[in-house]
Amino acid sequence: MSISYMDFTQPNVEFFFDLNKNRLFTRNNENFINSLGRNNLNTLGNVSLFDIFLSKDRIIEPHYHQNASELVYCISGSAVVSLINPFTNKVSHIPITPGQVANIPQGWWHWEIATKEKTHLLAIFDAPYPESILGSDLLTKTPTEVLAYAYCLDPNQLKKTLAPLNNETILIGPTDNCLKQPKNTNIEQPSIPMTNYHPYYNAVQNPYYYGGGH
Repeated sequence: MSISYMDFTQPNVEFFFDLNKNRLFTRNNENFINSLGRNNLNTLGNVSLFDIFLSKDRIIEPHYHQNASELVYCISGSAVVSLINPFTNKVSHIPITPGQVANIPQGWWHWEIATKEKTHLLAIFDAPYPESILGSDLLTKTPTEVLAYAYCLDPNQLKKTLAPLNNETILIGPTDNCLKQPKNTNIEQPSIPMTNYHPYYNAVQNPYYYGGGH
């Protein structure tokens, strides 16, 4: 790939970078993301990537990339990649296992859920600096009064509902505090199995569930 911005005769040309030294986000020791962009490796060109590590049932929260498409490659474990087609409003749930990929077009709302422990995903972008709009940021950065007025909601109830987010960017959810709460008192941690709570898991049994599949 030709890199027009790069002068390969300069002494600062870089051909190596250790992703382990560039943490993007940490939920805990088993759930974190490392990243690589042109600011880390100046010969990279118009590409970047996220190195994603997840434990079972953890989710990369709903989001979209306004400047890049995303190719999700499964290295180990397994996951379900879900996306919404903005032209049809159809939701697709695509299960991937090692060696398989799911492609997410630029600007499409999507999320990923790990279905096995020690899941390792590689998200590759066709932009040197992928931009992201995250669901938690939309909810917490928009004034509660505006959300309540726009959607005819009770502002006090809405504030109570959003309070557990604590104005935090979630990225990898659920939060550890959510998982520590008793299952019978938290709507986000129901007593029924996760396979029933999240319909995306049906994609593991049926690859064409909601339009997913290969």
